[in-house]
Amino acid sequence: MIATWWDSLDLLMKVLWGITLSASLIFVIQSILTFVGIGGGDGGFDGDVSAGFDDLATLDADPGMNLYTFRNLVNFLLGFGWSAILLRDHIGSIGWLMLVSIVIGVALVAVVMYLFKWLSSMQQSGNINVFESGTGCQGQVYLTIPAERKGEGQVQITINGSVREYHAVTDGDEIKTGKPIKVVEVLNSHTLLVEELNSLIV
Repeated sequence: MIATWWDSLDLLMKVLWGITLSASLIFVIQSILTFVGIGGGDGGFDGDVSAGFDDLATLDADPGMNLYTFRNLVNFLLGFGWSAILLRDHIGSIGWLMLVSIVIGVALVAVVMYLFKWLSSMQQSGNINVFESGTGCQGQVYLTIPAERKGEGQVQITINGSVREYHAVTDGDEIKTGKPIKVVEVLNSHTLLVEELNSLIV
C-alpha cells in the first residue's frame, strides 16, 4: 500500500515528502534525547565536528541569539515541508506554493527562537545576582568560545547551587565545547569573561 501511494506521487511531492519525513524524524529524535537528558554539546555548527553531532541531542542554549543552528534548520524544514504538502492542492502555482511555504518555515523558526529566548531570560532571572555571585564560579563550555573576544560562546556554570547558562567571551585562546572554565569577570547580566580552568594549573 505504501509503495502504491509513493508511486502515485509526482517528483515534487516525493521530494517534499522526503524532506518533511526526514526533518520530522530528526525532530522526534532531538525531542526524545532532550527529555531523557542526553547531551551537553554545542547548539550549532561552529567547526567542532563532535559538537555538531551532539546538537542532535540538546536544546540550543539560547536560540533567540543564534540563528545558524542545526535545530533551527530542522524547524524550518518542518514548517516548509508540511506547509507545502498541506497546501499543494490549494495553491496551483508551484512558485507561490514555494514562497508561502518558505515564509511559514521562517515564521516557525522565528517563533521558536523567540520562545527559547523568553524561556532563557525567565530561567536566568530567578533570585540569583550574577554580579555578586558569578565571579569565581566554575563550569563548562556549552558553545565554543572564540579566541580574544572575537565572538561569544556559551557556558554552563554552577552559581549558588544552580546550573545556569550565560554568553561568554575569553581573552585567551579558543575554548572548545565541554572544556572546564572559571568566571574571571561578569561583564553584564548575560555575558561573562571566562578562562579555561586547565590554563590556571601550573
